[in-house]
Amino acid sequence: MPKGQPNVLLITTDQHRGDCMGYGVRGVKTPHIDRLAETGTRFNTCITPNPMCQPARAAILTGKLPYSNGVRDNGRNLDEALGQDGMGGVFSRAGYQTHFIGKAHFSSNETFDATGRPECYTSTADFPADWCGPYFGFQNVELTLRPHHHCAWNDPPYTLHFENFLNGDGLGRARWQRAKEQAPPATDHPQAWRTPLGDRWQSTTWIGDRAVDLIESKGEKPIFSWISFPDPHPPFLASEPWSQMYDPQDVVIAESRSRDLEGRPWWHSAFLKHRLAGDVERENAEGGKNWSDMGRLDEAELRQITAIYFGMISAVDHQVGRIVKALEDTGALENTIIVFASDHGEWLGDHGLLLKGPMLYDGLLRVPLVIAGPGVPRGRVIDDPVSTLDLRSTLAELAAIDATADNGCSLVPVMTGAERRDFALSEWEVDAERSGVSLDLRTVRTRRHRMSVDLSTGAGELYDFDTDPSETTNLWSDASHRPLRDELMDMIHSRPDDMIPAAPRVGWH
Repeated sequence: MPKGQPNVLLITTDQHRGDCMGYGVRGVKTPHIDRLAETGTRFNTCITPNPMCQPARAAILTGKLPYSNGVRDNGRNLDEALGQDGMGGVFSRAGYQTHFIGKAHFSSNETFDATGRPECYTSTADFPADWCGPYFGFQNVELTLRPHHHCAWNDPPYTLHFENFLNGDGLGRARWQRAKEQAPPATDHPQAWRTPLGDRWQSTTWIGDRAVDLIESKGEKPIFSWISFPDPHPPFLASEPWSQMYDPQDVVIAESRSRDLEGRPWWHSAFLKHRLAGDVERENAEGGKNWSDMGRLDEAELRQITAIYFGMISAVDHQVGRIVKALEDTGALENTIIVFASDHGEWLGDHGLLLKGPMLYDGLLRVPLVIAGPGVPRGRVIDDPVSTLDLRSTLAELAAIDATADNGCSLVPVMTGAERRDFALSEWEVDAERSGVSLDLRTVRTRRHRMSVDLSTGAGELYDFDTDPSETTNLWSDASHRPLRDELMDMIHSRPDDMIPAAPRVGWH
């Protein structure tokens, strides 16, 4: 391997909107990520290949669109052979020490039957407490099995690395329940609260600790590590100091907050009407609650939620700062490529909505993307539409290693100005079994427009960000926009002809 081969750190969050960054418009404090953006390149129009956790992560890993890797929705497991050719396998075969820290979600957690995979709640007991991989091409893993507090606790051996940390002195269950308590000031919405559980016991801190330890103990070989923070995914909860960092009265909340269903395609109202029913018995849901229910959402509640959501993001940023400092202290920063991204966004009150679903408003579709390090232009801001699908090819090129072709395209020529991008694609096979509606939902994002269409019924929506940044007016049926509709549909149909059958549904999440 050539001397000086760069280290690569892919740092991701979960359910993190693209506009909720320090360099964005919402007033979120992310000074450490902002510094990466200043010393590297940031992408203002990066979208997710799918708005659900599992397919979005499978797409990032493999560089393949959901219909090309089989993971078209949550609850469908990624084929292990495809996963082995993902980022972890590519860098492992190139001689890197490969690591995964945090939330993987390459396999379903809440399954109908045991799947034999470590992320399956009922199969985890088959893996000894000292199991650390390999997993989907990564040689070493330290995983969260229950990364969010809507999950019910289970005692060892139904635990992985984070849960074993919480339970090191036998108090894991007590800490998990402590996280559910309300610290003052109390909140009113069931999806958000301030927790009295100390910051040291939060997954964000644990993942930061593991990443710093990895950097400080690094050997001679270069490392590739995916550092995956589960926050700011709901339920929205933060501990001090992050829970008190933002005053709800001062946060910038969604501008268009009404549940405006007039003029929307049929699936908007159908999804809200038939959202995963609360009477579905789910033994792994904390307290038997229907955590997919957004509940009521008035302005006061949205302000509380937004303040805590921002605090969760700032907590992650703090850990990013610790990771960068560890690289500086060990002399590795100048030879390390750092990527910051997220799997998908969050509605956060847009159009009266919370969480996620098949209404692909910009807050859900667009995610942050920052790349810094050797070979990356400094201080560049790219407005061209790109996708996290492009990361596998991008990182392989920056590290000068071979990778098989995928559905993404390296962003290196975009960063250098040698290439422009016109559009990026997202796709989701929504099925009634999980979401209450069935859709073949395809989306195209250009600089100016977003169009989503259900290919099974021909219904769709089209928005112009230049004249309508809040996506309030659906132009789909406007005759004057028919040529644009046709052009955007051609973009949707330009995806590679490499679809494979959907992976079987093995569970809910």
